[in-house]
Amino acid sequence: MKRLLFVLSVMTWSIMWVNAQSVKRTESYNYQRGLEAMQDEKRQEALDFFNKDLKENPKNGYSYSWIAMLRGQNEEYGRALTAADLAIKYLPRKDAEYVIFAYTTRAGVYLHLGDTVKAMTDYDMAIKVKPDEGDLYEKRAQIYFEQERYDLAAADYHKMIELNPGDVMGYMGLGRNANEQRNWTEAIKQFDYVTKLSSDYSSGYSFRAESYIGLEKWNEATDDIVSALALEWDRKAMYLATTLKEPAFTMLVSKMKIQSVKSPNEARWPYVMGTMYQHEKQYKKAVEAYEEANKRNASPAILRWVAHCYSEIGLYENALNSIDQALNMDSTDLVNLERKANILYEMGNAKSAIDVYTQVLNTQPEYAFGYYRRGWFKELTGDFDGAIEDLSICVVLDPEESYAFETRGDIYLRQGKKELAEADFLKVIEIENTPEKYSCIHYAYQGLGQYDKAIEMMDSIIAREEDRAGSYYDAACLYSRMDNKQKALEYLEKSLELGYRRFAHIERDQDMDPIRDMEEFKALILKYKQSDVDGSSVRSEVEKSTISSTADISEIPFTKESGVYKVKCQINGLPLHFVFDTGASDVTLSMTEASFMMKNGYLSGNDVIGSQRYMDADGDISVGTVINLKDVNFGGQTLKNVRASVVRNQKAPLLLGQSVLGRLGKIEIDNQKRVLIIKPQH
Repeated sequence: MKRLLFVLSVMTWSIMWVNAQSVKRTESYNYQRGLEAMQDEKRQEALDFFNKDLKENPKNGYSYSWIAMLRGQNEEYGRALTAADLAIKYLPRKDAEYVIFAYTTRAGVYLHLGDTVKAMTDYDMAIKVKPDEGDLYEKRAQIYFEQERYDLAAADYHKMIELNPGDVMGYMGLGRNANEQRNWTEAIKQFDYVTKLSSDYSSGYSFRAESYIGLEKWNEATDDIVSALALEWDRKAMYLATTLKEPAFTMLVSKMKIQSVKSPNEARWPYVMGTMYQHEKQYKKAVEAYEEANKRNASPAILRWVAHCYSEIGLYENALNSIDQALNMDSTDLVNLERKANILYEMGNAKSAIDVYTQVLNTQPEYAFGYYRRGWFKELTGDFDGAIEDLSICVVLDPEESYAFETRGDIYLRQGKKELAEADFLKVIEIENTPEKYSCIHYAYQGLGQYDKAIEMMDSIIAREEDRAGSYYDAACLYSRMDNKQKALEYLEKSLELGYRRFAHIERDQDMDPIRDMEEFKALILKYKQSDVDGSSVRSEVEKSTISSTADISEIPFTKESGVYKVKCQINGLPLHFVFDTGASDVTLSMTEASFMMKNGYLSGNDVIGSQRYMDADGDISVGTVINLKDVNFGGQTLKNVRASVVRNQKAPLLLGQSVLGRLGKIEIDNQKRVLIIKPQH
């Protein structure tokens, strides 16, 4: 985000430099050196020169204007506002370009601070200075749009068209307004004109596709999605592609296959199909599509998704092969190293999994969750002392990691260290002090001997958890621990019916020891091990056995901005908004949000995992910081330990990709009620 703002600012500087002929501007030495540093993208050096200039020329509004921009980029918003105020005070009124620059810079700071009223006032002032500047109307219209004041936004879009009839953005704004108001026909009219003015502008097609979907004109909608993706990697088109239902889903896949044949060297089309199939849990088809994409343009990111899909259907050898291929391309990718460790564990090779996690921790020695995971593997292999050591490091690095306390408490209990165990169990209860935080609290109460309370907590988790199969397995473990063998078997069968297939874990999970030798247990494991390898038989059994219940369904209110769906959420307690994007692979944050969270205590240094090469769907690579979000809550849905990438060129404040969407369940969008409907996978 900062990089984007900087580039835009340099572009603004270039324009102002060209227009400088009619205005006499300062030529002081330090100011000129500051401009040269700006041109060379040396921001700190530029800031130093502008500050030096102000010591000699304390009323130089030009230096203040650049300082305001640079302070804003550094998130020093107080200093940025002060500098912008002084720039507006001292700049000559006749230098319209710089006066507008100062107003819009201050407006941007106000928007970062959430003060749209003052931001709007600054845009109004800028428009008064130069009423024929179309970009100013677009900025103001965006605020009106976000406030759902569509009539005022439309007035600004019409003004943009009046000033420049060939500029597509005014027509795009009018079409977007119409989409938001479900006036699909009017929206199509505007987007038709956009595609005539600029046939190579992908958003004209992707936004029109949304209009056609609203009218249930599936052929036209899928044609536009293909047209948008043919031009570039259009995020909205990808989102629409992965949310289509029948008959549009099959129609779009067919058109993708045609494009794939027409462009045999282009990886985009099979990649899109892979994402679509994965979103629908059709993992076998997803693998085929991803592998074709990787054949055309080999990428660690594609191979990661291949490994994920193989893991979902229990083909761990294939998953391991895919993740090894990814690591051969980039051995420093910590995300793929962790995935390899988890695959090895699922294959029953816990010792090798521990070795791989050791590589991760040697590279990132302050990665708290990594110590928990390695400690858990050590516990399952019987290395209790090693497990306690790792779990103790974890809770030092992250005192809120309840699972580390719970696991360590279990080990202490086995070792007869009752007081230490009870202290850890009480710590779990202290951390998970509200229902939305419940994760392993049932085990803590069981460890304390409070069985009724443990069952109450477990029932609460099952009622709200999106991973019902995993929750039923946890319930089986709980009842097994409490020596209620019959209940343990019942819940184990429910979890297997719903698709739980971690047989290697079941076979070494000490929680299963009380029922492991029972014939009923052996029969259950044998039955489901023989299930159809692609999971289709499991799904059909589930469909027969599952009774729909409105209690299983979450309805989460959303707003739409710029054609994307936003949902209020809390990240480690900080109120933010998710942008649902099924076309993205991972969770990403902008540098702006991540820096704010770090500075204000919502993230700590312990949450920084490392870095990874982040590839978007059209193959562009950038390097981003990898962080761990301990607690993500929205609409009653809670996710623990969500990995996210901080990507500098990411425009969305908080982008929720497939790595999390797949954990939520089936997602439907009700535009009339303006809610996202999340149905847990059964």
